Amino acid sequence: MAAIISFIGYHNSGKTTLATQVVTHLKAKGLRVGVIKSSSTQGIEFDTAGTDTFKHRQAGADEVMLVTPDQMVLQTRPKNLSLAVLAHRYFCDADIVIGEGFKEARQIAKIEVISSPEQNLRGQLPGVIAVATDLDISADYVFRLDEAAEIADFIEKRFVQKRRHPEKTALLVNGKKIVLKSFIQDSLAGVVSGYVNALKLAEDIDEIELRIKL
Repeated sequence: MAAIISFIGYHNSGKTTLATQVVTHLKAKGLRVGVIKSSSTQGIEFDTAGTDTFKHRQAGADEVMLVTPDQMVLQTRPKNLSLAVLAHRYFCDADIVIGEGFKEARQIAKIEVISSPEQNLRGQLPGVIAVATDLDISADYVFRLDEAAEIADFIEKRFVQKRRHPEKTALLVNGKKIVLKSFIQDSLAGVVSGYVNALKLAEDIDEIELRIKL
C-alpha cells in the first residue's frame, strides 16, 4: 500500500508548482508516484496543456486522478471517497501518493504551502507536519519554496523507506485499509493462493486480487 501525503494551501499559494517539482524529484529516486488532485471548480479540463493535471503528468507521475464536484477522472462520477480510499483502491502499486487539496482528510499527513502571513491552515486542521514558505514562520519543519528536492528527501525518509518491503496481503474493508500482522498476511495469502492453484490455471501467478461484495 502506498504512503500518502497531501499539499494544502490557499488558492494561488503555489501548491501545484511545488507539488509537481516534488513529484519530479521522487521519480528521480526511482519511486512509483501517483497524484490525486481535489478541486471545488466544476467543468474544468483534464490533462490538457496548461492544466494542473497536465503539469503533474509532465513532471513524471505514473498516474494522475482529478477529483471535482462534477467528475472524477478516471472517468467516473464522484463517490465522496476519502483520499486514503482513493489511493489504496486505485494506486495500490504506487510507492507514494501525492495529494493536492483534501485539507479536511483525516489521518493524512499534510504539507501546508504558504504565500501570505494571513494564511494559517495548520492552526485549524489536523495532520500538518511541515510548512513550505518563503516567509519567516516557526514550525517543526519549514522548507523554502525552492527546496523541492529537500521536501522529496523528507517525504522519502519519513514515509517511503519504512515501506520498502511490500505487504504480502492487503485487506480493504469498505475501502478502508486494515492493518494485518505478518502471520495473518501469510495465512490469508496461503488460503487464497491454495484455492487459486486448485483451479490449475495455465499462466504463472504472481499476484491475486480478490473482491468480495456482501
